[in-house]
This record gives sequence, structure tokens and C-alpha cells, in this order.
Amino acid sequence: MTSNNDFSPKPLFSLADTGRETPPTGLISPARYVQGPDLLDHLGRFLALVPSTRPAVYISAGGLRRHGEQLLGGLRAMQIEASVEIFGDECSYSEIERASSSLQTKGTPFDCLIAVGGGKCLDAGKCVADRLDIPVVIVPTIASTDAPCSALSVIYTDDGIVHGGESFPDSPAFVLVDSQLIAAAPVRYLVAGMGDALATRYEARTCYRNPAGRAVIGGRPTIAAQAIAELCAQTVFEDGVAAAEANYRGETNPALERVIEANTLLSGIGFESGGVTAAHAIAMGFTRLPVAREEYLHGEMVALGLLTQLALEQFTDECEQVAHFCAEIGLPTHLAQLSLDTTADGPALQEAMAHSAATPLMDNEPFDVTPENTWTSLLQADEIGRAATAAVGDRAYHRLRA
Repeated sequence: MTSNNDFSPKPLFSLADTGRETPPTGLISPARYVQGPDLLDHLGRFLALVPSTRPAVYISAGGLRRHGEQLLGGLRAMQIEASVEIFGDECSYSEIERASSSLQTKGTPFDCLIAVGGGKCLDAGKCVADRLDIPVVIVPTIASTDAPCSALSVIYTDDGIVHGGESFPDSPAFVLVDSQLIAAAPVRYLVAGMGDALATRYEARTCYRNPAGRAVIGGRPTIAAQAIAELCAQTVFEDGVAAAEANYRGETNPALERVIEANTLLSGIGFESGGVTAAHAIAMGFTRLPVAREEYLHGEMVALGLLTQLALEQFTDECEQVAHFCAEIGLPTHLAQLSLDTTADGPALQEAMAHSAATPLMDNEPFDVTPENTWTSLLQADEIGRAATAAVGDRAYHRLRA
């Protein structure tokens, strides 16, 4: 199934049909963002800014068990009754159309959709809201990706392979991040979000330095997006370890609050208005391998994708620096930590990297990307990552999975 949504921001921001050689710069962001502990209790209050009094809630069955009483109780305290639609676990066109049809048959004229959960639920929620022509309110329960703040959804097949993406005319109307929910979630999600957030800096830098580079929205990256992307990575480097320790204790602290903001807000604006390149292209390739897509998180695949990008761009010193940090925090640094092996999985891996090399994201690199140099760079990144793990140890990696 394909999308009925044919909107793309690229022709608008690039002014491609006007004959301009260089598009204007551009930046987009969610209309409103709030973050802090125990904010889920006050969601109904914030809905007044959308405004909304007849929301639908899109949430997984597990999320409803964990957060439903607090979420729905907080809405009822503001005399708001919400209809609940259960997310079916994959951000695929079949799930999006199913949920949209289900909500349309309920007979209630909903005035917003509240998507509550992880990245795939949030991305699917944006698509459902678009089909219902209502604003979307985003409530992440983990900080594993930068999906919450973007006007973009990554679409997967029903089997979990990256299929494509959808863009929307409007960014989320409201993003509410309850940091206590993040603190109570497994630490592996927060650390995976750091992998996604780290890549934001290096991908945005490549897009900015390359005169032909384009932001996700189609225009040239702004210096504001560069500054945000730089701060994003700086925050993760400085506060990542302390934030993870707070998460292990189930507590919020200033370091955790800063990393949540980096993973969610800074990375969201930074990737969308700064640009995406090889790190995410490589991660997309990994999803073609069943063990990677079934056992590992998006940000974990992006982390190894980032090491590959830095090897591809011949920034060896930075590749080593990032690999050491990844080892310290528990992100995968080499193929074995994604349960992949160049001997046993060699042909499938090479095919996956050929797909990565052919993705449009690679057009933002300032040189020709081929299956050959992508594969060579992956092997170099694997070697650098193994050396980093040998120096730092793999305790953090195994602790996340204990």
C-alpha cells in the first residue's frame, strides 16, 4: 500500500522550479515544546493551546497498560474524554490505514490526535492525524529517537524494513515530554537516542559544508540548525554518562533533562533543518538484515552508521573519538555488537551497503559514494570500533542488555 499524501516540502523550500541555483535557507520546528517531570498529569491543560477538547489517543497496548490511567485520568480532570486507538506495533501503510479507518468510523469529530509512545508509534500517529486532517500532539514515553519534533515520518514494511517517508505541511502542534516517564523506561532506549543525536552534528556539518548539500526540508541548512546540531552532540558527550546513571536509578537530574532535550528537541530540529547523510543511509541498510532490524534499535544502527560515515569522509580521529564514547555509553561500536559478521553475513551485508550507497541521502556527501567505498568504510569503522572496545571494555554494552 502506498500513501495518498503527496506533500513534499522540498519543492517549496528549494524553489526548484524558479531556476535558482542555490535555494534559500530554512528551518522548521514544532509549534510548542514542554519538558519536565510529571507533565503527563497536566496534558489536558496544555491541550487548550492546540486547542482541543475532543482528542483521540493513539497508543500501544503496552503503553496503555503502563500509562493509560495517568494519561486518561489527567484528561478527565480537565473534563476531556478521549477515544483510544491501539497502535499495531509497526509504522507501516497497512497500520496507518487501519488506524485511520477505525477512527473515522467512530463517528466522533476529533479535533486532535495524541500519539503516545516510541518513535514508530509517534511517526504512525503523524500519518494518521494527516489523513484525518487534524493536529497531532506528541507524547514520547522514551527518548530513543528524534522523531517527536519532526514533520516527517519514516515508513516501514510490515516486516520492519525501511520503505520510505512521508512529510507533512505542519510540524507537531505540541510536544510534551514527561521526563519521569523517560527516567522509568529502560536505559537502552535513552542510550540509543544518544546514538541518533550524535549523528545529527556530523550529518548537519557535512550538509552545510557541501554547497550542494540540502536539509531534509529541501533548502540550504541554516547556521541556527548548525548551532543546534553542535550543541546537541556537545550535550551528549558532556552529560551522556551521568544521564544514563540517573536513568538506571529511575531518577531525573539536570544531566538527564539535558540529554532528553538533546535527543528529542535539538536532534529533531538539527536533523530536519540541518540535513541527513551517510549515518542514516547506513542505518537504513542495516534494516535489510533480519537480525539487525529485529534485535536492535534505530539509534544503535545509526551509531555504527556514524562511525562508517566518519571513515568514509576520512575523519579518522573523530571516528576514534566517537567510537570511544560509544563504548563508554554502551552503543554498538562494531558489527559483532549488531550480531553481524563479515564472513557469515558478508554477501547480505554487501548488498545492504549497496542499497545504502544508492539512497538519495548520500547525495549530500561532497563526493561520489559507491557500494565499494561504502563497504570499505564499514570495514574500517568495524576495525576502529573493535579497537575502541578493546581499550574501553564492553561492560556498558552488556549492562544495557542485562
